[in-house]
Amino acid sequence: MTTRSSVLITGASTGIGATYAERFARRGHDLVLVARDKARLDALATRLRQESGVSVDVIQADLTKSDDLGSVEARLRDDARIGILINNAGAAQSGSFIEQSAEAGERLIALNTTALVRLASAVAPRFVKAGEGAIINIGSVVGLAPEFGMTVYGATKAFVLFLSQGLSLELAPKGVYVQAVLPAATRTEIWERAGIDIETLPEVMEVGELVVAALVSFDRRELVTIPPLQNAARWDGLDGARQGLLSEIKQSQVAQRYQTAS
Repeated sequence: MTTRSSVLITGASTGIGATYAERFARRGHDLVLVARDKARLDALATRLRQESGVSVDVIQADLTKSDDLGSVEARLRDDARIGILINNAGAAQSGSFIEQSAEAGERLIALNTTALVRLASAVAPRFVKAGEGAIINIGSVVGLAPEFGMTVYGATKAFVLFLSQGLSLELAPKGVYVQAVLPAATRTEIWERAGIDIETLPEVMEVGELVVAALVSFDRRELVTIPPLQNAARWDGLDGARQGLLSEIKQSQVAQRYQTAS
């Protein structure tokens, strides 16, 4: 991948997205920043141009709106300079499943999954044709843990992990790198927007530390990145157990425990 490839980042006005923008600007990458808050995007773009001397374009877009999403898709399809897509835009919500409205759940799914799929779908064919490119999908450890109680949010993040694994199997042989980043609680505005008091959480990672770790993993071309996981063998064991489970599924036979006496 050329050093000067541009990076398109969604949810780029604050938090993880803005920090990714800063880090890639320092590496000399031009940027395309996407978010709803135009004022914040413009301020960030101005600062990064001054500090790093890179080109920064801004796209104001609400990725839950079809027209806005379509404009970002078009940019990904048509701009051959973009060599990295960071699917960072996302939201969470507070309350139990039965306390959340169906409309709120629909908006959450639209942003966390539908937009992510459409943007990856817009850029992947071009990456494959070029034989290079990278897609970074921001998931969450909540996608591994229904016990955390964030049922719809966790389900969208489980989707992000599965999609990333599937895309990697399909696209890696064609030169396209896919990374799933699974943060634990990180100090961003997502909590306040979801109506959750971050101070009630026992441990919170600073966003700069998260992105630095994710970029170390990016440079190593790891598929799944869990920055707070101290023992990497835990993930290897989980993934190995999953593959072992698959090897024991005999599709033509009902398991003995489900068979009844005639």
